[in-house]
Amino acid sequence: MWGYPRRSSVPIVNYRKKSDWLPCDLEQTTDFYRQDIDSILLVTNSLEVLTGDPYLLQKPLNEHMKNINAQLETEGCVIPIDLPGITAKTLVYAPTGPLWRDGDDIRRYGEAAEKGMRRAVAAGVKCPMVVPVPLLMFYNCEPIIIMGALAGLYVPLEVREHAMKNNQPVNKLDKMVVYGVHDHILDRNFRTAMGLEQGRCVARDIGGSDPERMTPERVVEYVEAVFEHVVQEDEKEIPVRLHYAPIKISVESEDDSPTPEAFRAKYPLLAAVNRAASVVPRHRARIIHLEYVGDDPILDTIMLVGKGITYDTGGLDIKTGGGMAGMHRDKCGAAGVAGFFKALSVLKPRSIRAIGALCMVRNSVDAEGYVADEIITSRAGVRVRVGNTDAEGRMVMADLLTLFKERALAEEMKNPHLLTVATLTGHADLACGPYTSVMDNGPARKKRFAFTCYEEGQGWGDAFEINTIRPEDFEFHKGKSEYEDVLQCNNAPSTSTQRGHQGPAAFLMLASGLDKHEINSEKPIKYSHLDIAASSGPYPGVPSGSPVVGLAGAYFGHQITH
Repeated sequence: MWGYPRRSSVPIVNYRKKSDWLPCDLEQTTDFYRQDIDSILLVTNSLEVLTGDPYLLQKPLNEHMKNINAQLETEGCVIPIDLPGITAKTLVYAPTGPLWRDGDDIRRYGEAAEKGMRRAVAAGVKCPMVVPVPLLMFYNCEPIIIMGALAGLYVPLEVREHAMKNNQPVNKLDKMVVYGVHDHILDRNFRTAMGLEQGRCVARDIGGSDPERMTPERVVEYVEAVFEHVVQEDEKEIPVRLHYAPIKISVESEDDSPTPEAFRAKYPLLAAVNRAASVVPRHRARIIHLEYVGDDPILDTIMLVGKGITYDTGGLDIKTGGGMAGMHRDKCGAAGVAGFFKALSVLKPRSIRAIGALCMVRNSVDAEGYVADEIITSRAGVRVRVGNTDAEGRMVMADLLTLFKERALAEEMKNPHLLTVATLTGHADLACGPYTSVMDNGPARKKRFAFTCYEEGQGWGDAFEINTIRPEDFEFHKGKSEYEDVLQCNNAPSTSTQRGHQGPAAFLMLASGLDKHEINSEKPIKYSHLDIAASSGPYPGVPSGSPVVGLAGAYFGHQITH
Protein backbone atom coordinates (compact mmCIF):
# COMPACT_ATOMS: atom_id res chain seq x y z
CA MET A 1 0.00 0.00 0.00
CA TRP A 2 2.95 2.35 0.53
CA GLY A 3 4.16 2.82 -3.01
CA TYR A 4 7.71 1.51 -2.76
CA PRO A 5 8.95 -2.06 -3.04
CA ARG A 6 10.45 -3.51 0.12
CA ARG A 7 14.18 -2.89 0.44
CA SER A 8 14.11 -0.71 -2.69
CA SER A 9 14.72 -3.71 -4.95
CA VAL A 10 14.05 -1.37 -7.92
CA PRO A 11 16.36 1.70 -7.94
CA ILE A 12 14.17 4.70 -7.31
CA VAL A 13 16.06 6.77 -9.88
CA ASN A 14 14.26 4.82 -12.63
CA TYR A 15 11.04 6.49 -11.59
CA ARG A 16 12.40 10.03 -11.92
CA LYS A 17 13.00 9.97 -15.66
CA LYS A 18 10.28 12.46 -16.59
CA SER A 19 9.50 14.68 -13.62
CA ASP A 20 12.72 14.22 -11.64
CA TRP A 21 11.33 14.98 -8.19
CA LEU A 22 13.95 13.05 -6.21
CA PRO A 23 17.58 14.18 -6.14
CA CYS A 24 19.54 10.91 -6.59
CA ASP A 25 19.45 7.13 -6.31
CA LEU A 26 18.14 6.18 -2.87
CA GLU A 27 18.62 2.94 -0.98
CA GLN A 28 18.16 1.58 2.50
CA THR A 29 20.35 -0.85 4.40
CA THR A 30 20.80 -2.64 7.72
CA ASP A 31 24.47 -3.31 6.89
CA PHE A 32 26.63 -0.75 8.67
CA TYR A 33 29.71 -2.06 6.85
CA ARG A 34 28.55 -1.52 3.26
CA GLN A 35 31.38 -1.47 0.78
CA ASP A 36 29.93 1.01 -1.73
CA ILE A 37 29.81 4.16 0.42
CA ASP A 38 32.47 6.86 0.64
CA SER A 39 31.18 8.75 3.69
CA ILE A 40 29.01 8.49 6.79
CA LEU A 41 26.64 11.27 7.77
CA LEU A 42 25.89 10.92 11.48
CA VAL A 43 22.88 12.84 12.84
CA THR A 44 22.35 12.79 16.60
CA ASN A 45 21.83 15.05 19.58
CA SER A 46 24.88 13.71 21.45
CA LEU A 47 27.77 11.29 21.03
CA GLU A 48 26.88 9.80 24.38
CA VAL A 49 23.77 8.10 22.98
CA LEU A 50 25.64 6.09 20.31
CA THR A 51 25.20 2.33 20.67
CA GLY A 52 25.70 -0.73 18.49
CA ASP A 53 27.75 -0.32 15.31
CA PRO A 54 27.51 3.50 15.26
CA TYR A 55 29.39 3.46 18.61
CA LEU A 56 32.56 3.01 16.52
CA LEU A 57 32.19 6.62 15.40
CA GLN A 58 32.45 8.00 18.91
CA LYS A 59 36.22 7.58 19.29
CA PRO A 60 37.40 9.63 16.27
CA LEU A 61 34.88 12.35 17.07
CA ASN A 62 35.90 12.54 20.74
CA GLU A 63 39.55 12.79 19.70
CA HIS A 64 38.69 15.56 17.26
CA MET A 65 36.74 17.40 19.96
CA LYS A 66 39.58 17.02 22.47
CA ASN A 67 42.42 18.03 20.18
CA ILE A 68 40.94 20.40 17.60
CA ASN A 69 37.37 21.58 18.10
CA ALA A 70 35.85 21.84 21.57
CA GLN A 71 32.60 23.14 20.02
CA LEU A 72 32.07 19.96 18.04
CA GLU A 73 28.78 19.07 19.77
CA THR A 74 27.12 22.23 18.48
CA GLU A 75 29.06 23.01 15.28
CA GLY A 76 29.62 19.59 13.72
CA CYS A 77 32.53 18.74 11.44
CA VAL A 78 33.89 16.79 8.48
CA ILE A 79 36.84 14.57 9.41
CA PRO A 80 38.81 11.72 7.80
CA ILE A 81 38.35 8.28 9.35
CA ASP A 82 40.06 4.92 9.05
CA LEU A 83 38.03 2.33 10.93
CA PRO A 84 38.20 -1.46 10.66
CA GLY A 85 35.69 -2.96 8.24
CA ILE A 86 34.41 0.47 7.08
CA THR A 87 35.22 1.63 3.54
CA ALA A 88 34.03 5.20 4.17
CA LYS A 89 36.98 7.54 4.54
CA THR A 90 35.01 10.63 5.58
CA LEU A 91 32.74 11.21 8.57
CA VAL A 92 30.31 14.12 8.54
CA TYR A 93 29.02 14.87 12.02
CA ALA A 94 25.70 16.75 12.08
CA PRO A 95 24.68 17.41 15.70
CA THR A 96 21.39 18.93 16.76
CA GLY A 97 23.05 20.31 19.88
CA PRO A 98 21.52 19.80 23.32
CA LEU A 99 17.73 19.44 23.32
CA TRP A 100 16.74 20.72 26.73
CA ARG A 101 14.83 23.95 26.13
CA ASP A 102 11.02 24.06 26.10
CA GLY A 103 11.04 25.38 22.54
CA ASP A 104 13.24 22.63 21.10
CA ASP A 105 11.39 20.28 18.77
CA ILE A 106 11.91 17.69 16.08
CA ARG A 107 12.82 20.30 13.46
CA ARG A 108 16.30 20.40 14.97
CA TYR A 109 16.94 16.94 13.52
CA GLY A 110 15.83 17.92 10.02
CA GLU A 111 17.86 21.12 10.14
CA ALA A 112 20.96 19.25 11.35
CA ALA A 113 20.61 16.64 8.59
CA GLU A 114 20.19 19.30 5.91
CA LYS A 115 23.21 21.25 7.13
CA GLY A 116 25.26 18.07 7.36
CA MET A 117 24.34 17.00 3.83
CA ARG A 118 25.32 20.39 2.46
CA ARG A 119 28.68 19.97 4.20
CA ALA A 120 29.07 16.52 2.71
CA VAL A 121 28.38 17.80 -0.81
CA ALA A 122 30.84 20.67 -0.33
CA ALA A 123 33.48 18.10 0.76
CA GLY A 124 33.05 16.19 -2.50
CA VAL A 125 31.15 13.21 -1.10
CA LYS A 126 29.30 11.15 -3.74
CA CYS A 127 27.79 8.20 -1.90
CA PRO A 128 27.11 8.88 1.79
CA MET A 129 25.33 6.63 4.26
CA VAL A 130 22.99 8.57 6.53
CA VAL A 131 23.01 7.22 10.09
CA PRO A 132 20.11 8.61 12.16
CA VAL A 133 20.36 8.29 15.93
CA PRO A 134 16.98 9.41 17.29
CA LEU A 135 15.68 10.31 20.72
CA LEU A 136 12.66 8.31 21.78
CA MET A 137 10.83 11.49 22.80
CA PHE A 138 10.77 12.52 19.10
CA TYR A 139 8.92 9.61 17.54
CA ASN A 140 9.30 10.69 13.90
CA CYS A 141 13.01 11.43 14.08
CA GLU A 142 14.18 9.02 11.41
CA PRO A 143 11.89 10.13 8.55
CA ILE A 144 12.55 13.75 9.52
CA ILE A 145 16.31 13.15 9.30
CA ILE A 146 15.95 11.45 5.91
CA MET A 147 13.84 14.34 4.60
CA GLY A 148 16.33 16.85 5.99
CA ALA A 149 19.20 15.12 4.20
CA LEU A 150 17.21 15.10 0.95
CA ALA A 151 16.35 18.78 1.39
CA GLY A 152 20.10 19.45 1.41
CA LEU A 153 20.27 17.84 -2.03
CA TYR A 154 17.39 19.72 -3.65
CA VAL A 155 18.23 21.33 -7.00
CA PRO A 156 15.79 23.99 -8.28
CA LEU A 157 13.75 23.00 -11.31
CA GLU A 158 15.23 25.61 -13.66
CA VAL A 159 18.76 24.54 -12.68
CA ARG A 160 17.90 20.88 -13.34
CA GLU A 161 16.38 21.69 -16.71
CA HIS A 162 19.31 23.89 -17.75
CA ALA A 163 21.80 21.18 -16.79
CA MET A 164 19.89 18.46 -18.64
CA LYS A 165 19.55 20.65 -21.74
CA ASN A 166 23.32 21.13 -21.78
CA ASN A 167 24.13 17.50 -20.89
CA GLN A 168 25.58 18.57 -17.55
CA PRO A 169 25.37 16.68 -14.25
CA VAL A 170 22.11 17.34 -12.44
CA ASN A 171 22.42 15.61 -9.07
CA LYS A 172 24.72 16.57 -6.22
CA LEU A 173 25.25 12.91 -5.28
CA ASP A 174 25.39 9.59 -7.11
CA LYS A 175 23.55 7.76 -4.35
CA MET A 176 22.31 8.21 -0.79
CA VAL A 177 22.00 5.19 1.50
CA VAL A 178 19.95 5.24 4.72
CA TYR A 179 21.00 3.00 7.62
CA GLY A 180 18.70 1.42 10.17
CA VAL A 181 18.94 -1.37 12.71
CA HIS A 182 15.52 -3.01 12.32
CA ASP A 183 14.51 -3.87 8.79
CA HIS A 184 10.76 -3.33 9.12
CA ILE A 185 11.14 -0.01 10.96
CA LEU A 186 13.72 1.20 8.45
CA ASP A 187 11.44 0.22 5.57
CA ARG A 188 8.50 2.12 7.03
CA ASN A 189 10.56 5.25 7.79
CA PHE A 190 12.24 5.17 4.40
CA ARG A 191 9.00 4.94 2.44
CA THR A 192 7.33 7.59 4.60
CA ALA A 193 10.21 10.01 4.05
CA MET A 194 10.25 9.33 0.30
CA GLY A 195 6.54 10.04 -0.05
CA LEU A 196 6.56 13.22 2.00
CA GLU A 197 9.76 14.53 0.45
CA GLN A 198 8.46 13.99 -3.07
CA GLY A 199 5.48 16.11 -2.05
CA ARG A 200 7.76 18.84 -0.74
CA CYS A 201 9.85 18.74 -3.93
CA VAL A 202 6.77 19.26 -6.09
CA ALA A 203 5.74 22.17 -3.88
CA ARG A 204 9.24 23.68 -4.14
CA ASP A 205 9.34 23.25 -7.92
CA ILE A 206 6.04 25.05 -8.49
CA GLY A 207 6.41 27.62 -5.72
CA GLY A 208 10.02 28.57 -6.35
CA SER A 209 10.20 28.66 -10.13
CA ASP A 210 10.20 32.02 -11.89
CA PRO A 211 6.99 33.57 -13.26
CA GLU A 212 7.69 32.61 -16.88
CA ARG A 213 8.76 29.04 -16.11
CA MET A 214 5.54 28.67 -14.14
CA THR A 215 2.99 30.59 -16.14
CA PRO A 216 -0.48 29.10 -15.63
CA GLU A 217 -0.26 26.97 -18.76
CA ARG A 218 3.19 25.67 -17.80
CA VAL A 219 2.00 24.80 -14.31
CA VAL A 220 -0.57 22.60 -16.03
CA GLU A 221 2.19 20.91 -18.06
CA TYR A 222 4.28 20.35 -14.94
CA VAL A 223 1.40 18.95 -12.88
CA GLU A 224 0.41 16.59 -15.67
CA ALA A 225 4.00 15.34 -15.86
CA VAL A 226 4.18 14.81 -12.10
CA PHE A 227 1.08 12.65 -12.07
CA GLU A 228 1.81 10.62 -15.19
CA HIS A 229 1.51 6.94 -14.43
CA VAL A 230 3.81 5.61 -17.14
CA VAL A 231 7.55 6.22 -17.44
CA GLN A 232 9.89 5.51 -20.32
CA GLU A 233 12.89 3.26 -19.83
CA ASP A 234 14.82 1.63 -22.67
CA GLU A 235 11.95 2.66 -24.96
CA LYS A 236 9.53 0.42 -23.07
CA GLU A 237 6.48 1.64 -21.23
CA ILE A 238 6.59 0.48 -17.63
CA PRO A 239 3.33 0.88 -15.70
CA VAL A 240 4.07 2.24 -12.24
CA ARG A 241 0.75 1.40 -10.67
CA LEU A 242 2.68 -0.42 -7.94
CA HIS A 243 4.36 2.86 -7.13
CA TYR A 244 1.81 5.62 -7.52
CA ALA A 245 -1.91 5.86 -6.91
CA PRO A 246 -3.82 7.55 -9.73
CA ILE A 247 -4.61 11.24 -9.43
CA LYS A 248 -7.47 12.42 -11.63
CA ILE A 249 -6.68 15.73 -13.36
CA SER A 250 -8.89 18.18 -15.25
CA VAL A 251 -8.25 21.78 -16.27
CA GLU A 252 -10.54 24.76 -16.81
CA SER A 253 -9.74 27.99 -18.62
CA GLU A 254 -11.38 30.62 -20.79
CA ASP A 255 -9.93 28.85 -23.84
CA ASP A 256 -11.54 25.53 -22.91
CA SER A 257 -14.95 26.98 -22.04
CA PRO A 258 -17.74 27.28 -24.63
CA THR A 259 -17.18 31.04 -24.47
CA PRO A 260 -15.00 33.32 -22.34
CA GLU A 261 -18.23 34.71 -20.91
CA ALA A 262 -19.22 31.25 -19.64
CA PHE A 263 -15.95 30.94 -17.71
CA ARG A 264 -16.36 34.43 -16.26
CA ALA A 265 -19.92 33.68 -15.18
CA LYS A 266 -18.79 30.50 -13.45
CA TYR A 267 -15.90 32.15 -11.57
CA PRO A 268 -16.62 35.91 -11.58
CA LEU A 269 -14.18 36.99 -8.85
CA LEU A 270 -11.31 34.93 -10.27
CA ALA A 271 -12.15 36.16 -13.78
CA ALA A 272 -11.95 39.78 -12.59
CA VAL A 273 -8.35 39.25 -11.44
CA ASN A 274 -7.64 37.41 -14.69
CA ARG A 275 -8.89 40.21 -16.97
CA ALA A 276 -5.57 42.02 -17.29
CA ALA A 277 -3.57 38.81 -17.74
CA SER A 278 -5.96 37.19 -20.22
CA VAL A 279 -4.79 39.43 -23.05
CA VAL A 280 -1.55 37.40 -23.05
CA PRO A 281 -2.37 33.74 -23.92
CA ARG A 282 0.34 32.14 -21.76
CA HIS A 283 -0.73 34.23 -18.76
CA ARG A 284 -4.41 33.31 -18.92
CA ALA A 285 -5.80 31.69 -15.79
CA ARG A 286 -5.99 27.94 -15.40
CA ILE A 287 -7.88 26.06 -12.71
CA ILE A 288 -6.32 22.65 -12.15
CA HIS A 289 -8.66 20.14 -10.50
CA LEU A 290 -7.12 17.13 -8.73
CA GLU A 291 -8.77 14.13 -7.09
CA TYR A 292 -7.47 11.19 -5.06
CA VAL A 293 -9.61 8.31 -3.77
CA GLY A 294 -8.12 5.93 -1.22
CA ASP A 295 -8.94 2.28 -0.68
CA ASP A 296 -11.42 0.95 1.85
CA PRO A 297 -14.65 2.77 2.75
CA ILE A 298 -14.05 6.53 2.59
CA LEU A 299 -14.33 8.16 6.01
CA ASP A 300 -13.06 11.69 5.26
CA THR A 301 -13.30 14.04 2.28
CA ILE A 302 -10.73 16.84 2.07
CA MET A 303 -11.41 19.71 -0.32
CA LEU A 304 -8.46 22.09 -0.77
CA VAL A 305 -8.32 25.38 -2.67
CA GLY A 306 -4.80 26.69 -3.31
CA LYS A 307 -3.89 30.28 -4.16
CA GLY A 308 -1.67 30.16 -7.24
CA ILE A 309 -0.78 33.74 -8.17
CA THR A 310 2.03 33.11 -10.66
CA TYR A 311 3.09 36.75 -10.35
CA ASP A 312 1.60 39.52 -8.25
CA THR A 313 2.24 43.04 -9.48
CA GLY A 314 -0.47 44.30 -7.15
CA GLY A 315 -2.67 44.99 -10.19
CA LEU A 316 -3.66 48.61 -10.70
CA ASP A 317 -2.91 49.22 -7.00
CA ILE A 318 0.62 48.45 -8.12
CA LYS A 319 3.38 47.42 -5.73
CA THR A 320 6.03 50.12 -5.44
CA GLY A 321 9.37 50.67 -3.76
CA GLY A 322 10.75 47.27 -4.81
CA GLY A 323 7.76 45.44 -3.38
CA MET A 324 7.32 43.28 -6.49
CA ALA A 325 10.53 41.32 -6.00
CA GLY A 326 9.74 37.80 -4.85
CA MET A 327 6.12 37.91 -5.95
CA HIS A 328 6.57 34.78 -8.09
CA ARG A 329 6.34 33.01 -4.73
CA ASP A 330 2.69 34.02 -4.37
CA LYS A 331 1.76 30.64 -5.82
CA CYS A 332 3.08 28.61 -2.89
CA GLY A 333 -0.44 27.86 -1.61
CA ALA A 334 -1.37 26.06 -4.83
CA ALA A 335 2.11 24.54 -4.88
CA GLY A 336 1.52 23.12 -1.41
CA VAL A 337 -1.80 21.62 -2.48
CA ALA A 338 -0.10 19.98 -5.50
CA GLY A 339 2.63 18.66 -3.20
CA PHE A 340 0.04 17.23 -0.83
CA PHE A 341 -1.51 15.31 -3.73
CA LYS A 342 1.93 14.01 -4.71
CA ALA A 343 2.37 12.67 -1.18
CA LEU A 344 -1.09 11.08 -1.41
CA SER A 345 -0.19 9.39 -4.70
CA VAL A 346 2.96 7.84 -3.19
CA LEU A 347 1.81 6.95 0.33
CA LYS A 348 -1.71 5.94 -0.68
CA PRO A 349 -3.52 6.45 2.66
CA ARG A 350 -6.72 4.51 3.08
CA SER A 351 -10.21 5.83 3.75
CA ILE A 352 -9.49 9.33 2.39
CA ARG A 353 -10.87 11.15 -0.61
CA ALA A 354 -9.12 14.41 -1.53
CA ILE A 355 -10.34 17.02 -4.01
CA GLY A 356 -8.13 19.96 -4.92
CA ALA A 357 -8.25 23.13 -7.01
CA LEU A 358 -5.12 25.05 -7.96
CA CYS A 359 -6.12 28.61 -8.89
CA MET A 360 -3.31 29.60 -11.25
CA VAL A 361 -3.79 33.30 -12.08
CA ARG A 362 -1.43 36.19 -12.79
CA ASN A 363 -2.26 39.56 -11.22
CA SER A 364 -1.15 41.81 -14.08
CA VAL A 365 -1.42 45.50 -14.95
CA ASP A 366 -3.43 46.43 -18.04
CA ALA A 367 -6.25 48.69 -19.18
CA GLU A 368 -8.53 45.66 -18.77
CA GLY A 369 -7.53 45.22 -15.12
CA TYR A 370 -10.10 45.22 -12.35
CA VAL A 371 -10.08 48.30 -10.14
CA ALA A 372 -10.80 49.45 -6.62
CA ASP A 373 -14.47 50.50 -6.15
CA GLU A 374 -15.63 47.91 -8.71
CA ILE A 375 -18.54 45.79 -7.45
CA ILE A 376 -18.49 42.17 -8.60
CA THR A 377 -21.10 39.55 -7.77
CA SER A 378 -19.45 36.33 -6.62
CA ARG A 379 -20.49 32.82 -7.63
CA ALA A 380 -22.43 32.69 -4.36
CA GLY A 381 -24.45 35.77 -5.36
CA VAL A 382 -22.65 38.08 -2.93
CA ARG A 383 -21.88 41.63 -4.13
CA VAL A 384 -18.21 42.29 -3.41
CA ARG A 385 -16.77 45.81 -3.50
CA VAL A 386 -13.08 45.78 -4.41
CA GLY A 387 -11.04 47.75 -1.90
CA ASN A 388 -7.58 47.12 -3.33
CA THR A 389 -6.48 45.08 -6.34
CA ASP A 390 -3.50 43.78 -4.37
CA ALA A 391 -5.89 41.63 -2.31
CA GLU A 392 -6.33 39.31 -5.27
CA GLY A 393 -5.62 36.04 -3.48
CA ARG A 394 -8.89 35.92 -1.62
CA MET A 395 -10.68 36.82 -4.86
CA VAL A 396 -9.31 33.90 -6.87
CA MET A 397 -10.09 31.39 -4.12
CA ALA A 398 -13.62 32.51 -3.14
CA ASP A 399 -15.44 31.13 -6.20
CA LEU A 400 -13.71 27.75 -5.98
CA LEU A 401 -14.55 27.65 -2.28
CA THR A 402 -18.16 28.27 -3.32
CA LEU A 403 -17.97 25.42 -5.82
CA PHE A 404 -16.68 23.06 -3.13
CA LYS A 405 -19.42 24.22 -0.75
CA GLU A 406 -22.01 23.45 -3.41
CA ARG A 407 -20.52 20.01 -3.98
CA ALA A 408 -20.41 19.27 -0.25
CA LEU A 409 -24.12 20.06 -0.06
CA ALA A 410 -25.20 18.31 -3.26
CA GLU A 411 -23.06 15.17 -3.35
CA GLU A 412 -22.93 12.19 -1.04
CA MET A 413 -19.62 13.01 0.64
CA LYS A 414 -18.23 11.49 3.78
CA ASN A 415 -17.31 14.09 6.40
CA PRO A 416 -16.37 16.94 4.02
CA HIS A 417 -13.85 19.53 5.17
CA LEU A 418 -13.06 22.62 3.06
CA LEU A 419 -9.66 24.34 3.27
CA THR A 420 -8.00 27.34 1.66
CA VAL A 421 -4.19 27.41 1.50
CA ALA A 422 -2.51 30.68 0.61
CA THR A 423 0.44 33.01 0.95
CA LEU A 424 -2.14 35.62 1.84
CA THR A 425 -0.90 38.28 4.27
CA GLY A 426 2.24 39.84 5.67
CA HIS A 427 0.29 40.09 8.90
CA ALA A 428 0.51 36.30 9.36
CA ASP A 429 4.30 36.60 9.19
CA LEU A 430 4.25 39.49 11.66
CA ALA A 431 1.92 37.75 14.09
CA CYS A 432 3.08 34.13 13.87
CA GLY A 433 6.63 34.16 12.59
CA PRO A 434 7.76 31.39 10.23
CA TYR A 435 4.80 29.12 10.92
CA THR A 436 1.53 28.28 9.20
CA SER A 437 -1.43 30.12 10.71
CA VAL A 438 -4.47 27.84 10.91
CA MET A 439 -7.96 29.03 11.83
CA ASP A 440 -11.24 27.10 11.94
CA ASN A 441 -14.87 28.00 11.54
CA GLY A 442 -17.24 26.65 14.19
CA PRO A 443 -17.81 23.14 12.76
CA ALA A 444 -14.07 22.60 12.22
CA ARG A 445 -13.28 23.97 15.69
CA LYS A 446 -15.77 21.52 17.18
CA LYS A 447 -13.67 18.72 15.65
CA ARG A 448 -10.49 20.44 16.90
CA PHE A 449 -8.87 20.46 13.48
CA ALA A 450 -6.52 23.36 14.24
CA PHE A 451 -5.39 21.60 17.41
CA THR A 452 -4.75 18.43 15.40
CA CYS A 453 -2.65 20.45 12.95
CA TYR A 454 -0.74 21.95 15.85
CA GLU A 455 0.01 18.59 17.48
CA GLU A 456 0.85 16.77 14.26
CA GLY A 457 2.87 19.73 12.99
CA GLN A 458 4.98 19.52 16.13
CA GLY A 459 5.49 15.81 15.59
CA TRP A 460 6.40 16.14 11.92
CA GLY A 461 8.47 19.31 12.00
CA ASP A 462 6.00 21.44 10.01
CA ALA A 463 4.73 23.74 12.72
CA PHE A 464 1.35 25.51 12.93
CA GLU A 465 0.10 28.37 15.07
CA ILE A 466 -3.59 28.42 16.02
CA ASN A 467 -5.59 31.58 15.42
CA THR A 468 -9.30 32.31 15.76
CA ILE A 469 -11.93 33.85 13.46
CA ARG A 470 -13.98 36.26 15.59
CA PRO A 471 -17.11 38.42 15.13
CA GLU A 472 -14.97 41.52 14.57
CA ASP A 473 -13.51 39.91 11.46
CA PHE A 474 -16.93 39.51 9.87
CA GLU A 475 -17.94 43.02 10.89
CA PHE A 476 -14.78 44.42 9.30
CA HIS A 477 -15.71 42.93 5.91
CA LYS A 478 -19.41 43.70 5.88
CA GLY A 479 -20.50 46.19 3.22
CA LYS A 480 -20.24 49.82 4.28
CA SER A 481 -23.13 51.03 2.10
CA GLU A 482 -26.23 49.76 0.32
CA TYR A 483 -24.21 49.16 -2.84
CA GLU A 484 -22.26 46.12 -1.64
CA ASP A 485 -22.73 43.13 0.65
CA VAL A 486 -19.06 42.61 1.39
CA LEU A 487 -15.93 44.76 1.34
CA GLN A 488 -12.94 42.91 -0.08
CA CYS A 489 -10.38 44.75 2.07
CA ASN A 490 -9.31 48.14 3.34
CA ASN A 491 -6.51 50.24 1.86
CA ALA A 492 -3.97 49.81 4.64
CA PRO A 493 -1.34 47.05 4.48
CA SER A 494 -2.31 43.90 6.36
CA THR A 495 0.71 44.45 8.62
CA SER A 496 -0.82 47.69 9.92
CA THR A 497 -4.40 46.38 10.08
CA GLN A 498 -5.72 44.89 13.28
CA ARG A 499 -6.39 41.17 12.82
CA GLY A 500 -4.91 41.51 9.35
CA HIS A 501 -4.70 37.77 8.67
CA GLN A 502 -7.88 36.60 10.41
CA GLY A 503 -10.08 39.05 8.48
CA PRO A 504 -9.45 37.42 5.06
CA ALA A 505 -10.77 34.10 6.41
CA ALA A 506 -14.01 35.88 7.33
CA PHE A 507 -14.11 37.46 3.87
CA LEU A 508 -13.78 34.05 2.24
CA MET A 509 -16.68 32.75 4.31
CA LEU A 510 -18.85 35.76 3.46
CA ALA A 511 -18.03 35.83 -0.27
CA SER A 512 -18.61 32.07 -0.65
CA GLY A 513 -21.74 31.86 1.49
CA LEU A 514 -20.03 29.59 4.02
CA ASP A 515 -21.20 31.96 6.75
CA LYS A 516 -24.63 30.36 6.21
CA HIS A 517 -23.20 26.96 7.21
CA GLU A 518 -21.78 27.69 10.65
CA ILE A 519 -22.06 25.49 13.69
CA ASN A 520 -25.71 26.29 14.52
CA SER A 521 -27.00 26.12 10.94
CA GLU A 522 -29.12 23.32 9.53
CA LYS A 523 -26.22 22.14 7.35
CA PRO A 524 -22.91 22.99 9.05
CA ILE A 525 -19.77 22.61 6.89
CA LYS A 526 -16.26 22.41 8.27
CA TYR A 527 -13.89 25.06 6.91
CA SER A 528 -10.32 25.98 7.81
CA HIS A 529 -8.02 28.64 6.39
CA LEU A 530 -4.24 28.22 6.26
CA ASP A 531 -2.09 31.33 5.76
CA ILE A 532 1.40 30.16 4.77
CA ALA A 533 2.84 33.58 3.91
CA ALA A 534 5.68 33.03 6.39
CA SER A 535 5.99 29.24 6.51
CA SER A 536 6.39 28.92 2.72
CA GLY A 537 10.10 29.70 3.14
CA PRO A 538 12.66 32.50 2.79
CA TYR A 539 13.13 34.74 -0.20
CA PRO A 540 15.71 34.70 -1.65
CA GLY A 541 16.04 30.98 -1.05
CA VAL A 542 14.29 27.67 -1.59
CA PRO A 543 10.63 27.27 -0.60
CA SER A 544 10.03 25.05 2.42
CA GLY A 545 7.31 22.88 0.90
CA SER A 546 5.04 23.70 3.84
CA PRO A 547 2.31 22.71 4.67
CA VAL A 548 2.60 19.36 2.82
CA VAL A 549 4.05 17.42 5.74
CA GLY A 550 1.84 19.05 8.39
CA LEU A 551 -1.35 18.34 6.45
CA ALA A 552 -0.25 14.77 5.80
CA GLY A 553 0.35 14.32 9.52
CA ALA A 554 -3.03 15.82 10.39
CA TYR A 555 -4.99 13.67 7.95
CA PHE A 556 -3.16 10.36 7.77
CA GLY A 557 -0.13 10.54 10.06
CA HIS A 558 -1.43 7.59 12.07
CA GLN A 559 -1.39 5.45 8.92
CA ILE A 560 2.25 6.15 8.04
CA THR A 561 3.64 5.54 11.53
CA HIS A 562 2.06 2.15 12.17
